[in-house]
Amino acid sequence: MQRKVRIKDIAEMAGVSAGTVDRILHNRGNVSEAARIAVEGVLEKVNYKPNIHISGLSLKRKYKIIITTPHVMEGEYWESIHAGIRHALEEFENIKIQCLVYTYNQYDIYSCRDVYDQVAQLNADAIIIGATFKEETLGLTNQLEKKEIPYVFVDSPLDHTMPLAFFTSDHYICGYLVAKLITSIIPSGRDIGMLQAVRIGDQSANTSILRKQGFNDYLKDKNIANNIHKIPFTVMDPENVDQQLAAFFQSQQNIGGVVVLNSRGGVISDYFARNKINGIRLVCMDLTASNIRGLKDGYIDFLIGQEPEHQGFMAMKTLIEYLVYRKPVKTDNYTQLDILTKETVDYYNQFNFI
Repeated sequence: MQRKVRIKDIAEMAGVSAGTVDRILHNRGNVSEAARIAVEGVLEKVNYKPNIHISGLSLKRKYKIIITTPHVMEGEYWESIHAGIRHALEEFENIKIQCLVYTYNQYDIYSCRDVYDQVAQLNADAIIIGATFKEETLGLTNQLEKKEIPYVFVDSPLDHTMPLAFFTSDHYICGYLVAKLITSIIPSGRDIGMLQAVRIGDQSANTSILRKQGFNDYLKDKNIANNIHKIPFTVMDPENVDQQLAAFFQSQQNIGGVVVLNSRGGVISDYFARNKINGIRLVCMDLTASNIRGLKDGYIDFLIGQEPEHQGFMAMKTLIEYLVYRKPVKTDNYTQLDILTKETVDYYNQFNFI
C-alpha cells in the first residue's frame, strides 16, 4: 500500500514550512506567490487529496494547551524555551490555539507545588512541562495520565512517567563533557570549584543531578584526582552573592577552574569581571545574556549550548501536529550539544534548526 502523503512531506518537497502548506491548503492567504506555486506544484505531482474531516477540525476547533515551566526572565534560559514555543505557534498561526502559561520559582519547591496544583485542576487538550522538582512533577503527571491529557517534557524527562514525547539534551553527557573541557585547560594539581544553587525545600534539580553524575564519572573513568569544592550561592539573596563568593575564593587558594552545571555561569563571570580575576578557567552551560557577555569578555572559556529554542519549538509543533493531524509521535528526542567560544558565538543562530 502506498504511504499517505503528509503535510510535512509536502513542505519538505516544496522547500517551505508546514504552516505555509496549511495556509495554502485552506486558502487563508499570507503566503508568497513563489511559495504558493511551489506547493501547488507538489500537490499536483503527488495527487494530494486532503482529509476533509481533519481539515474541518483544524478550521473550527479551538485547542487549549497549557505551558508550565520555571519563571521566564529576559536573557535567561527559559526565555529561550518560550521563544521556541512562540515560533511554533507562528508557524501554525491559522490553527486556533489558546495557550495558558503557568510559571513557578525553580528555586522554591513550594512555588512549584502551588502552580502544579493549579494546573492539575484545569482541563486542557495537552500540556508542556518544564520539570525541576521530581516528586512534584510525578504528582502532576499522575493526575494528567488519569485524565488522559497528553503531556510533553522540555529540558528534562522524568523516569516513571508516560509523556507523549520529550525534548531535551542528554544531561549526563553534558556533565561528562564539562569535566572533559575543564580538566583539559586547568594546570595539573589545581582544584575545581562547582557552583551549586541553594534551593528552598529540595537539594538539586533533576538536570543538575544527572550532570553531576556525568561529571564525576568522567573523572573516575580517566583517573583524574582533582579536588572538587562546592560553591554554594543563594539565588533568592543576590545582595550577598559577592560576599559568598569572596569567602569561598579566599578560603580556597588552589582553585584553577570553576564549572557551572546550570545556566547561572554569569554569577561567576560577573564576579570575576568586577574583581579583575583572570587566572581561573571557567566552563558553563547555556547561552544566557550574562553567559554570552562573560564568554566575549574572556572570563568564560567554553559555553555548552543545548538548543532550548529547538526544544520549545519541537514540543509545541509536535503537540499541534498530534492534536490536529493525528501525526505519529517519536517519544525520545535529544537535541545536539554545541561547544561555543568567544570566537564562534556570534555565528551561532538560535534558530539554526529552521
